[in-house]
Parts: sequence; structure tokens; C-alpha cells
Amino acid sequence: VVVTGAGTGFGAEIAVRAAQEGARAVGVHYRSSVDGAKRTADRVAAEGSTPVLLQADIIDWDQIKTMADAAFERLDGVDVLVNNVGDVAREQMSWRDITEESIDHVLGVDIKGTMLCVHEFGSRMLEAGHGSIVNIGSTVIVRGSARAPQYAAAKYGILGLTKSYAHAFAPTVRVNVFAPGFIETEATLGRKDWQSGRGDQLRSLTPMGRIPGPAELAGTALFLATDDASHMTGGYMVADGGYNMVGA
Repeated sequence: VVVTGAGTGFGAEIAVRAAQEGARAVGVHYRSSVDGAKRTADRVAAEGSTPVLLQADIIDWDQIKTMADAAFERLDGVDVLVNNVGDVAREQMSWRDITEESIDHVLGVDIKGTMLCVHEFGSRMLEAGHGSIVNIGSTVIVRGSARAPQYAAAKYGILGLTKSYAHAFAPTVRVNVFAPGFIETEATLGRKDWQSGRGDQLRSLTPMGRIPGPAELAGTALFLATDDASHMTGGYMVADGGYNMVGA
């Protein structure tokens, strides 16, 4: 199992959960958070799995090719890729504060970065004859985001590329989106709007009455990579405590 952005937050919990579920080896990807990646690797090792550190900037195609080659060699093949890396423009509190730099960065990381990882890892999975890719999306596409339109646009783009590669890789490699609602990561808990009432407001609007931490949803994300999800591809699976109640 390879998890991008596994140095901190949701990615770290997915990597550790993969080890707990019996992954033989776990690729812990990071860009700059080497200390966080090492902490995740230690947790993965403590669960009896072999951690492999993988460094790359996911918006650089050459780096992704190199990382994919290294992952397949050092992990003796890759069965599952979880594309967790994403930028939510966390510091932007209003659409009025949007900048061209932020637009380029968020779309670059979320859409281009995810697409490059799907493309490179997926093509190698095709050659190997099996594989599953889980792209971490968001329920922001359901309601949009007045705070950060570029983030909602980027996550909608992930849905499009997921469906496209699900067609391209079928039936050998499955590609799905897991869309969590709000998650109380350390970064989220540190946001000014969260501390000034946003968190309480969202809890009151969520039928389950709470906002989960990342560890609670890690197994849900990995479900899409299991044999129990063998007939799911091109799908969009939501876990948001009933906040949106998406569906027919």
C-alpha cells in the first residue's frame, strides 16, 4: 500500500491502518515533512509492517515517475495507492481573498498531482495485472465553497479524472473516490474559524452529532481497496455523518 501525504493528518492514519489491516509493506510518501513521515514509518513498523519512505513533489511528473518506479521496486509491487495529498486553501477565509497563486497551487496539487499519481501508478498496476486506487475527495463538491471556490473546483476535478481512469483501467485496476466530510485533524482544529464557532455549528448540523478524527475514517477509505469493494469502480463514496445525505 502506498499513501501520499502520509507524514501528517489523514494520510498518516491511513498508512497506519493499512499496516493494522495486514499490509505487508506501506509506502509513506511525503514532500517536505520528513520528520512526520519518519514518525508515521515508526508507527507502521510497530504494527508489524515494513515502512518505505517515498519523497516526491506530486506536481512534478518526473518525480512521480521516479517515485512510482521506486515504490514498485522497494515494496515488491504496489497493490493499493491512496491519493491523499490535497490543498484546501486553509488560510483563506473568504472568496474575496482568493489569489491567482492560490488558484494555481490548489488546482495543481489537487488535480494535476492526483492525476499524475493515478496515471503512473495505475499504468504499472495494469502491467502487473491488478490494483486499486483510492482518491481522497471531499463533500465540498455537493454544496460548493463560498470560502474557497478553487478548492471545490479542484475536488470536482478529481471526480472527473477518477471516472476517466476507471474506464481506462477497467476491469484490471479499480479507481474510486472516498469523500469524507469534515475531519478534526490538527490543522482543522487550529483554524481560527473552527475555534470561533465553526466547529460547534457543523456538529449541530450533522445528524451523527460530532466531527470525527482522522483515525476513525481511515478504515472507511481503505474499504474501497478491499475485495469487499471488488465491484466498485468510478464510484464516489461519502462518509460525512449525514451532513449532506447525498444520493437518490
